Amino acid sequence: MTLSSESPAYRSAVRKFFRRMLPLVVFMLVINQMDRTNVGFVQTHLKADLGIGAAAFGLGAGLFFVGYAIFEVPSNILLERFGARVWLTRIMITWGVVVAATAFTTDTTTFYLLRFLLGVAEAGFFPGVIYYFTKWLPNAERGRATAIFLGGSASAYIVTGPISGALLEMHGLAGIPGWKWMFLLEGGFSVLVGIVAGFFLVSRVRDARWLTDEEKDALTAAVERDEAVRASARTERVSKWRLVANPQVLLLCWLFFAMSLTGYSITFWLPSIVKKIPDISDFTVGLLTAVPWICAIAAMYTLAWYTDRTGRRRPWVAVGLVAGALGTFLATLGSPWFALAALCLGAAGFKCAASAFWPMAQHSLDLKIAAAGIALINSLGNLGGFVGPTVVGYVEEQTGSTAGGLYALSIVSVLAAFTVLLVRARHTPARSADPAPAVH
Repeated sequence: MTLSSESPAYRSAVRKFFRRMLPLVVFMLVINQMDRTNVGFVQTHLKADLGIGAAAFGLGAGLFFVGYAIFEVPSNILLERFGARVWLTRIMITWGVVVAATAFTTDTTTFYLLRFLLGVAEAGFFPGVIYYFTKWLPNAERGRATAIFLGGSASAYIVTGPISGALLEMHGLAGIPGWKWMFLLEGGFSVLVGIVAGFFLVSRVRDARWLTDEEKDALTAAVERDEAVRASARTERVSKWRLVANPQVLLLCWLFFAMSLTGYSITFWLPSIVKKIPDISDFTVGLLTAVPWICAIAAMYTLAWYTDRTGRRRPWVAVGLVAGALGTFLATLGSPWFALAALCLGAAGFKCAASAFWPMAQHSLDLKIAAAGIALINSLGNLGGFVGPTVVGYVEEQTGSTAGGLYALSIVSVLAAFTVLLVRARHTPARSADPAPAVH
């Protein structure tokens, strides 16, 4: 019997995946983002206890992205070999161990090493989940799954502050500093969730005990048809060297680099800026750092709703970059409360620019190089997460203030906004494609 992709069995199988598997990987991503950025809440503690200054902190925070970039491709290859259940849970358990080990940081060198190892451990998780979706869902369903998954990435910025701030309040319990408690408990929780996920995550449709045979047949047939369409669209293998020489790809790499540069700088340095508000606790710092991200997520989803209906994204990438630059610049003026308000504008601007960027990038690249080009843009652009925090930390170390670094980030964002005008649209009609990655 031929099973339509719209058959009751197919729809039922998709619903079960969204109900059983998707919440699990979203929860894993929330923890992933929290463990990646929680170091921003302990900068002052590391300086007081270990003598790790602003420049060393910025470099260490950014070294994560070096390890991540180097090992992302090998990790993806191993995921395909071992399957999602084994490899995604291995990634989570490993990064949890590294986060917990960060509690035993003794000096600048161990801080650098552990941040680099965290990037190595996390490498492949985000693209691995995107790949996992291709084994479970045809393209018609993956867009919705990816949007929900990315929502977990965005919401992580909101919960990281209050949770990390609350754990820092445990300072002195059993004679252990609060920052050590934060790393130990958050890392330990990641290990626990990774172990539990190993019992529930299912790599292949055929292995799902909670699907009937008819549902397995219907969903497998839909995925296989989608894979056949994608295979027929691969007309040639694209060399990375050819991509690096492609002006359009280089332009998009630069734009994403500029977004990552400032976006991750705000992420890592926001807690230290908020901490300048007089007489507030670590928990209050954590609560206040969530405010810019709440504003950013509201703005991002509003813009996504609008641009999906109008199809006009390029102007909004430029507008988002300018708004982000303005917010970053204003954060250098006035009181810490004013800086917090300004960074609400900055975070919203950069999140909006990022949400409009990937659809624009897909539409501007030739179909023959789209998949490889997007992978290269994501890989090189994420290195902005290394450069940005490093520069801001160095400037603060030299001047005693983050203002100079924030000025530089504002200038870069304005320059990027102008270069958006150079992005040209592809004139050929778009075919079915996998969802693009996003800032994570």
